[in-house]
Amino acid sequence: SDLPGQKLLFRGKVRDVYDLGDALLIVATDRLSAFDVVLPTPIPGKGEILTQLSNFWFAKLASASPNHLTGRPVRSVLNDESLAARYADRSVVVAKAEPLKVEAIVRGYLAGSGLIEYREKGSVSGIALPPGLREADRLPAPIFTPSTKAPRGTHDENISFDAAARIVGGSILEEVRARSLSLYKEAVAWAESRGILLADTKFEFGLLGGNLTLIDEILTPDSSRFWPAAGYTPGHSQPSFDKQFVRDFLLSLKWNKQPPGPVLPHDVIRKTLAKYREALERLSR
Repeated sequence: SDLPGQKLLFRGKVRDVYDLGDALLIVATDRLSAFDVVLPTPIPGKGEILTQLSNFWFAKLASASPNHLTGRPVRSVLNDESLAARYADRSVVVAKAEPLKVEAIVRGYLAGSGLIEYREKGSVSGIALPPGLREADRLPAPIFTPSTKAPRGTHDENISFDAAARIVGGSILEEVRARSLSLYKEAVAWAESRGILLADTKFEFGLLGGNLTLIDEILTPDSSRFWPAAGYTPGHSQPSFDKQFVRDFLLSLKWNKQPPGPVLPHDVIRKTLAKYREALERLSR
């Protein structure tokens, strides 16, 4: 993003954050991160899709958790109409919260890094799971598995509840866990009514006036695994509405998952964007 006259606070893996003084402007770019590496190839229109879907979920789950949205129109802080036209659909004005230094991950199915850990230890983030589970199996109950919040270019790591509590405090983490599981339960019910399984997701929280508040984005293809319910069969990788096309392409390469990332071919870009759009259409309508 390029916003002359606005103070750039930092560029994250996907989002650029500007300091408005009394608030922040968050711009969702078309950058794509995979295995915690920002890839050199953008996904055109992705930022707008993420913003629309995240805003939908913030509104739908507002009774389950307060969030950092202020409701101020982006055009009210971008006086240049050409800039407003370019950025209004991919940006939000949010309150300044103090981010917690852990990520709140909820898993309802066995996949991703949770599957890798389970195969090695029979547990995920220190939570023992029944033996004999297969890839993509539904867990007996959703589990809260916090992770570190790694700087750009490094990898997040799953950690135990106790390790996360040492970072943010036990009482706060208890509230984060309860809030995360409640949000996940509501989101699962809605997604399943739209023919989609929410395998796992990541929430981020901050403190706003001392109150626990949802921040960043929620329940988008960048922060969640969405699977079509039709044809769901555990025991192998599932088709998905997220960046699985990108992950599969990257895993087919001899790449060490360190920057710089590989350039994505057009076909992978096209298929990924189509899945993002389908997720938006099915979940927010």
